Amino acid sequence: MSALTWAVAAVVSDDAGRVLLCRQGRGERRWGLPGGRLRRDESPAAAVLRNIRAETGWEIRVVDLVGLYRLGDPGAPPPAAGRCGPLPDVLVHVFRARVTGGTPTGDPVGGCHLGWHAPAELPDAVTPITRAAVADALAGRSGVLRDAGREPARPAAGPSAVGAGGDPGARGPGGDLVAPGQRAEPDDTPIARR
Repeated sequence: MSALTWAVAAVVSDDAGRVLLCRQGRGERRWGLPGGRLRRDESPAAAVLRNIRAETGWEIRVVDLVGLYRLGDPGAPPPAAGRCGPLPDVLVHVFRARVTGGTPTGDPVGGCHLGWHAPAELPDAVTPITRAAVADALAGRSGVLRDAGREPARPAAGPSAVGAGGDPGARGPGGDLVAPGQRAEPDDTPIARR
């Protein structure tokens, strides 16, 4: 049985509306949202405050939860009931947050190169969760359930309306389940559909 890794991240913005991203100095060197893993017996809200401070040096104020994003292998067969998918299977709680103060209060951890980016000018090399979560956060969405997959994310298409009446069983144009009052992108694959 494979393990499920629980993680947190935040779409952190400043007064100019820019988004804080971290480019790791190892691996594929893609830009991603700052964050990290949850510790045992730690709430996601406490974990995101701790991880953002440790990774970036910035103090933040959590605004709300954008959603839950699952990162797994889209080509893997569905796991048996009660089992997790192939390693790693990561569930990320992504929060919307604002920096507090005009400068970082600490030094970022080594290996994380920070950059502030205008949302319309994100780097090409970003993680699938980053691209999806930034789009969701900027559109004002919350309560999103999304399966980010491992392939490179395509640029998001324009949002589409929720089904008639916004009922809980409403579906977007791709047949994806959509929460009441939420809008789904045509190419999204929400967790609820698995």
